[in-house]
Amino acid sequence: MFGVVCIVLMAGFPVAFSLAGTALAFAFGGMLFGVFDTSFLGATPNRLYGLMTNETLIAVPLFIFMGCMLQQSKIAENLLESMADLFKGVRGGLGVSVAIVGMLLAASTGIVGATVVTMGLISLPTMIKRGYSPSLATGTICATGTLGQIIPPSIALVLLGDVMSSAYQRAQRMQGIFSPDTVSVGDLFVGALIPGLLLVVLYILYIVAVAFIKPSAAPSDNRTEEEKSARDLNLWRDLTPPMILIVAVLGSILAGVATPTEAAGVGALGATILAAIRRQLGINVLRDVCQQTTRVTCMVFLILVGAAIFSLVFRGYGGDELIHGIFNDMPGGVVGAMIVVMVVIFLLGFILDFIEITFVVVPIVAPVLLKMGLDPVWLGIMIALNLQTSFLTPPFGFSLFYLRGVAPPEIKTSQIYRGVIPFIIIQLIMLILLAIWPVLATGLPDALYG
Repeated sequence: MFGVVCIVLMAGFPVAFSLAGTALAFAFGGMLFGVFDTSFLGATPNRLYGLMTNETLIAVPLFIFMGCMLQQSKIAENLLESMADLFKGVRGGLGVSVAIVGMLLAASTGIVGATVVTMGLISLPTMIKRGYSPSLATGTICATGTLGQIIPPSIALVLLGDVMSSAYQRAQRMQGIFSPDTVSVGDLFVGALIPGLLLVVLYILYIVAVAFIKPSAAPSDNRTEEEKSARDLNLWRDLTPPMILIVAVLGSILAGVATPTEAAGVGALGATILAAIRRQLGINVLRDVCQQTTRVTCMVFLILVGAAIFSLVFRGYGGDELIHGIFNDMPGGVVGAMIVVMVVIFLLGFILDFIEITFVVVPIVAPVLLKMGLDPVWLGIMIALNLQTSFLTPPFGFSLFYLRGVAPPEIKTSQIYRGVIPFIIIQLIMLILLAIWPVLATGLPDALYG
């Protein structure tokens, strides 16, 4: 089934219909030969109704709306210009400002593609104009753009939280435990904070190191005191709105005042108010934002429907038992199983988006891994970081495709590939650190929620 899906996808068919169509073809073929348990296919209506009534998934269109509204209101563009001027005169200052703004955009939008495209359009021409190495400039933009995968409120974490909750309950039932305990999206948001911030710090340290070791790759330029005073004032004006929005969204979740879905509503309303304050909210802007939100939301939920059907047919063929048996017989126990899963997810990240992987692969492997004793929050953050690394890796990384689409023609694809290699190494270091010290992901949720 996986092989056929990959072939169909590479032939250019839409993801949602590829998943559902392949699953139904295998289901009907199995029914003809009497090798398929039809009770699983009969569960499809209940599964789809569960998707449509899932309160957690309401956060997806709300966060998408928030990101689109921030993009349309040009808050990101003004913030980058002011932040770049703040670091003017500092070696690698523009690169550092791109990393910081990328982090803030990730925390504001949660959409990888939107962040990479926005940063590529705004910052790449400026970095090249100021003498930055094309490799360093493109690598920095691709890497910081993928922070939307791990920095809350990430849509990837919203979807992962829903899947990990179901996987955790299934793992408990497999052990004969019937408990109401679940894994919430808020747990993943809190667990991702420290790894996400550490990743940003490592990015900045690398950019600064390159600026000192090879000044020609990241030159600095100077400004007068008059320019400094004027731009510092603009910095506070441009920095305050997104910071207020981030605090309102994440702060309400961390304080336990709001669920992630409620916080997403706060974020959507807050982004709309900010656009109105900046006099960027007109009927045309609102129409464009609603159209973009509807388009992306429909894509996400159609993929969820296809993935739900695929998962049911996979289980109808005994796929769960097969995976469980393979993992139990694997050398190295839970460590060996975890390594294999991470490698498979990394490779699948070349051909599948995070939504397909989250709703097709994770429901199959996560219950078995959780039954073997892994922490669900730690496992979710590891998967998110792994996918983020996959999206950066040549030649198939999604982030590279996004940037290639908006980069000037004089920027060579080989330069983009060379530029992301050091950031991939940083990502792998972060994965190793998280594997050695799971407390980096589990410590903060345990401290806040016990």
